[in-house]
Amino acid sequence: MTERAVAFEQPAPLALPRKRIRAGEVLVQAVLFLAAAISVLTTVGIVVSLVLPAIDFFRVVSPVEFFTGTTWAPLFLDAEFGVIPLVVGTFMISFWSSLVAFPLGLGVAIYLSEYAPARVSSVLKPVLEILAAIPTVVLGYFALTFVTPFLRDIGLDVEIFNALSASLVLGVMLIPTIASLSEDAMAAVPRDLRDGGYALGADKLQVSTKIVVPAAISGIIAAFVLGFSRAVGETMIVLIAAGQLAQITFDPRETIATMTAFIGATGNGDVPTGSIEYKTIFAVGLTLFCMTLVMNLVSIRLVRKYREVYE
Repeated sequence: MTERAVAFEQPAPLALPRKRIRAGEVLVQAVLFLAAAISVLTTVGIVVSLVLPAIDFFRVVSPVEFFTGTTWAPLFLDAEFGVIPLVVGTFMISFWSSLVAFPLGLGVAIYLSEYAPARVSSVLKPVLEILAAIPTVVLGYFALTFVTPFLRDIGLDVEIFNALSASLVLGVMLIPTIASLSEDAMAAVPRDLRDGGYALGADKLQVSTKIVVPAAISGIIAAFVLGFSRAVGETMIVLIAAGQLAQITFDPRETIATMTAFIGATGNGDVPTGSIEYKTIFAVGLTLFCMTLVMNLVSIRLVRKYREVYE
């Protein structure tokens, strides 16, 4: 009995030698932590730089007047600080540019993912990247000097500075971003889903639109929200092509002003630093920051809700 008991005893666990910490690993961890800390501190610094002047602004101007007023004339003698016209102009530019960018960007992504041969894709994707690399100031002057006269030539009664030409060019600028992100999401869809569709008799169009796109919907939604956020935050195109007339209108043929255009124009003007007119820049900037933050939070929620996980 004693020998059997000894035979079935579990062997004592071996003590593994403690892994030696390499100096290189510690250095890499420190560099990565520093990079993460810099991004967080930069975000905090941006928020603080917006909040403090905005608080001083709202001590003079009522938040109710700012967020509900329909007249924006902060640089006039009888100043008016209703930000609604800038918000309407911002969303109108974003809406019309999205009507251009979303279907075209998704169509390009479907073509690259499902239809384009490897040789065509290798040429088309770099061309899209070049389009995304064009400076927005160049696109703004393109909208002003080419698109606006072209719209007039085809019979549209547009102002010299108008929201339509700015939206069209901005929508074209957003196509590479939406197409690239959407194509990446479609490329992540397993090949088995496509093969299953073909095995059931579906053609390429049906597989693309009824299998691949729904399977990649979370990534496509993220691409759309990112594109819309870029449209909201665009400055030079709308500053040059859309004008600086703050008015509440839903006609894209008219001149409008956006939040970013006001910030860009006023920040480079002759407004005295520290004045209430100067602090309007930070109040508008904080409003724009909160708007984009809400859109990003909504996009994260949508992506998590419709995310498909494949093994």
